[in-house]
Amino acid sequence: MSKDPDAIINSPEFKALVARQWSVSAVLSIIMLGVYFGFILVLAFDKGLLGSMITPGLSVGIPIGLFVILLAWGLTGLYVYWANDKYDSAVNAIRQSLRRN
Repeated sequence: MSKDPDAIINSPEFKALVARQWSVSAVLSIIMLGVYFGFILVLAFDKGLLGSMITPGLSVGIPIGLFVILLAWGLTGLYVYWANDKYDSAVNAIRQSLRRN
C-alpha cells in the first residue's frame, strides 16, 4: 500500500491521468449527445424523413433509432475498455512508483 493516499492524488502523473480521463469522457459524451440530439431534431423538424418506408413495415426511423441505441452501447463499451486497459494500468503504475519512493 502507498505510504499516503494523498500522494497518489497529488502526484502530477495522476493529475495528468485524470485530465486524460475527463477528455476521453468528454469526447465520447459529445459524440453521443450530438447523435442523440441530431436524431431528436430530425424527429422534431422532419418527421416525414424518419417516417418514410424502406420496405413495407420498416421505416427509416427504425434502423436509425437502432443505430443510436447501438452507438450508446458501443461508446460505453469503448469507455469500459479504455478504463480497464489504459486507466487502471496507469493508476497501478503510479501506485507502484510511489511505493518505491
